[in-house]
Amino acid sequence: MKWFDDWIERSARRVACSTSRRSALARVGKALLAGSVVALPVLPFDRSGGKAHAAAGGGGSAKGKAPDDTQCDYWRYCAIDGFLCSCCGGSASTCPPGTEPSKVGWIGTCRNPADGRDYLISYNDCCGKISCGRCLCNMNLGERPGYRISLHNDVNWCMANDNNMFHCTTSLIVGIAQPGK
Repeated sequence: MKWFDDWIERSARRVACSTSRRSALARVGKALLAGSVVALPVLPFDRSGGKAHAAAGGGGSAKGKAPDDTQCDYWRYCAIDGFLCSCCGGSASTCPPGTEPSKVGWIGTCRNPADGRDYLISYNDCCGKISCGRCLCNMNLGERPGYRISLHNDVNWCMANDNNMFHCTTSLIVGIAQPGK
């Protein structure tokens, strides 16, 4: 066993002679910082509360039938992930009383079957109350991996608010998508 102790001692002395404590600490710090920057933004956020996700639907405007913004197949919900605010005391575009819109959100482009045009939709979570638990929709049309954070919907977007509890999600029309851009 003495040979092992001698070998460890020689190896440790070689490393100590060729590396300073300051540079070793700097490398460890860089590695820890890089690891946290990469890992934190892509952590998934389960909005389901253990409930099954809704299946993608047709578009919410069958012939002769008015669109229903409490159903997952409503055309503005093509990239939504969360409980619909229209089922939780708000509407498709407004938060329920006692909640506030998230300061950040994700975007999607959805086609309105009524006029055949594509619209830019901003999805904003409503924050400040516990999860609504009603009308869960998980539509992943156009979702990108977690490293494209603005196009990834499995994130707690309430993290920028003072009260980061997720309640429900709105879908705001922010403009008409320009073709070819």
